[in-house]
Amino acid sequence: MADAGRGGHLSKEEQFLEGPNSRSFEFQRALRVFRELMEGFRALHFVGPCVTIFGSARTPENHPRYAQARALGAGLARMGFTTMTGGGPGIMEAANCGAHENGGRSIGCNIELPREQAPNPYVDRFITFRHFYVRKVMLAKYSYAFVAMPGGYGTLDELFEIATLVETGKLHSFPVILIGRDYWEPLFTFLRERLLAEGMIASADLALLQLVDTAEEALERIRAQALPGAKHLMEQPPVKPSRALGERILAPTAADDGKRMP
Repeated sequence: MADAGRGGHLSKEEQFLEGPNSRSFEFQRALRVFRELMEGFRALHFVGPCVTIFGSARTPENHPRYAQARALGAGLARMGFTTMTGGGPGIMEAANCGAHENGGRSIGCNIELPREQAPNPYVDRFITFRHFYVRKVMLAKYSYAFVAMPGGYGTLDELFEIATLVETGKLHSFPVILIGRDYWEPLFTFLRERLLAEGMIASADLALLQLVDTAEEALERIRAQALPGAKHLMEQPPVKPSRALGERILAPTAADDGKRMP
């Protein structure tokens, strides 16, 4: 497919999303997506009940929110949950660090980006994905609660993806918790005064998002709302995973295009 008017070579992902391509191209893309899904299922099958934490990759280590995310990961480890994040720096690193330091499992679902996002050093296991939508499946599939800390477009995208899945009944009504009233209150004002007031959402939809101020409050809600449903899985004897924790599992990359699939 020609690169019309952009003056450069399209990546395979850009090419895929540009519109119709040849049937053989579409079939090969579908195979790669399927392979990436299977790699994710294989890598994460034995991670145990998780809590997924979203938040900015740009939060520095000396920021109070970094300490908050670290405390959140520590509390989840003591509760018996696996901490799952996007595997990158900032809030993700802090949460993984808190879990790692307290003997909990720490998982990262990394994403391959033009400016490479390196996995943080506190994950026991991580998998790097090419496609955001496959990564989102993994971040949702194994979790019994979701926590959003302050972040940007990526955090908002992940947050509202989960909220939409719960609202439409595609995902069980697990708690969706936002930490930081000072950061999130303007969003809640918009949701109330625009979306709710104009009938775009119902009051029950707004109630899906739980706003708290501290990691301790978030942990209390997870203990009350998510732990009872996950506890029986935590009490089962551990099953040896097919690959050792800590092994890097990488979904097919652009360099693999001619090698791993027909």
